[in-house]
Amino acid sequence: MSATTTPVDAPGPDTAPTPASRLRRFVRPAAALLSGSLLYLSFPPRPLWWLAPLAFALLGWALRGRRLRVGFGLGYLAGLGFLLPLLVWTGEEVGPGPWLALAAVEALFVAVAGLGITAVSRLPCWPFFAAGVWILAEGARARVPFGGFPWGKIAFGQADGVFLPLAAVGGTPVLGFAVALCGFGLYEAYRQVRAHRTGGSRRRDSLAAALAVLVPVTGAFAALPLVDDSPEDGTATVAAVQGNVPRLGLDFNAQRRAVLDNHAARTRELARAVQEGREPQPDFVLWPENSSDIDPYANADATDVIDGAVRAIGVPTVIGAVIAPETGKLRNTLIQWEPGRGPVATYDKRHVQPFGEYIPMRSFVRIFNSNVDRVARDFGAGTEVGVFDLAGTKVGLATCYEAAFDWAVRDTVTHGAQLISVPSNNATFGRSEMTYQQLAMSRVRAVEHSRSVVVPVTSGVSAVIRPDGQVVAQTEMFTPDVLVEKVPLRSSQTPATRLGTLPEALLMALAAVGLGWAAVRARRNRTV
Repeated sequence: MSATTTPVDAPGPDTAPTPASRLRRFVRPAAALLSGSLLYLSFPPRPLWWLAPLAFALLGWALRGRRLRVGFGLGYLAGLGFLLPLLVWTGEEVGPGPWLALAAVEALFVAVAGLGITAVSRLPCWPFFAAGVWILAEGARARVPFGGFPWGKIAFGQADGVFLPLAAVGGTPVLGFAVALCGFGLYEAYRQVRAHRTGGSRRRDSLAAALAVLVPVTGAFAALPLVDDSPEDGTATVAAVQGNVPRLGLDFNAQRRAVLDNHAARTRELARAVQEGREPQPDFVLWPENSSDIDPYANADATDVIDGAVRAIGVPTVIGAVIAPETGKLRNTLIQWEPGRGPVATYDKRHVQPFGEYIPMRSFVRIFNSNVDRVARDFGAGTEVGVFDLAGTKVGLATCYEAAFDWAVRDTVTHGAQLISVPSNNATFGRSEMTYQQLAMSRVRAVEHSRSVVVPVTSGVSAVIRPDGQVVAQTEMFTPDVLVEKVPLRSSQTPATRLGTLPEALLMALAAVGLGWAAVRARRNRTV
């Protein structure tokens, strides 16, 4: 009997797919989608930070040992499970089109991470390489296209977590790496336990699994001394004004004068409270981004309203304004306004938001969404680092969207900031989770650079954060309010501040080594 007709090679009745085998095909895709959903659930406003390591453990199970193209597809599913719900606020007022498009594009970076994790998953010590691959993908997503979109970095979901002190060691890359490493390590530990029961466990792999879990946890506890909120340079009493907006949505600034009047009124009310002894005298006052969308340089009425409020409170006040020169681009500007002197310094937002403050490829994008024409005139980007001297306190400025970018916040500290302000305008995103996600970023930045962070927002949530990341005061959404708090001032720099992009570069190099090693092994296997 020839080899081609043996009973072994002949088709049998049991080779047809069974319902159980068909169902098994969907197990790993479902696991990938679930892992992304768990990542989303680990983000604020939910204090479920511990879901993130579990998400990475599940993702590791879904990806390990798969083919590269399968890893790409599973990674894309994980990215959609994560980013679709996380970014739903981007379609709050403009419909689902931009939201779906943004999530679909950003999920491609997670898909590439899935491919890379799959590639390194058969290497010794693979959890370390896999976590490095995740940070490599996050680093790419934070830079391209249009200057990047780092929203949803794993670090920003860890403001309440045990790993947070690692932000002071190496910033968001080290914090995110620790979370991913712990998760992949948990899966590898589970795998080694199962292998040990069947006698297939190797000491090297068991040690690697243990280290993958223990290194980030031990590192976080070792970094606790870096989390310090002692007042190295004394204290400052700061007031954050939340004036609120006339109505929610994209047309909130249709009543620009009302927005300005709201913030001026809250400031005058604060001045009366100070005079009556109900509130302490602040050293300076912070208004949010877009608190005056009327250009005070071109409109005398706006100048009078602002100047009257600043004179009433009697201390330096930072005003968020839209400056509209006769020619050229608009500027999203913060103005240092001194009582009796008026404007003395300005900071122009350096990272303006694509598709929000300016429209790339306008004629092409208009085909899909006519809302682009609401941005009738693009904003231009500033070039100078923003640090104001407010009554002797050096205050670093990162306007709204800039808080998501490592460099934009770090620059202010290396230029002498003793306190960081993140003036924001979230009115266009309604009552979505966006404001809580952004607040978590500021909490991470506080620990990363060991600085108090004040977040004045037009419509909520405004907050005052100590250098240890704890929120000491915050407002309700869409409620006029003023926060007055004494905060510590600090000038020492954390390792994260001093090292800058070096930790991220080293983690990217780790990923590159793993991917290169995996490629060499694959090439050798093909030639055997």
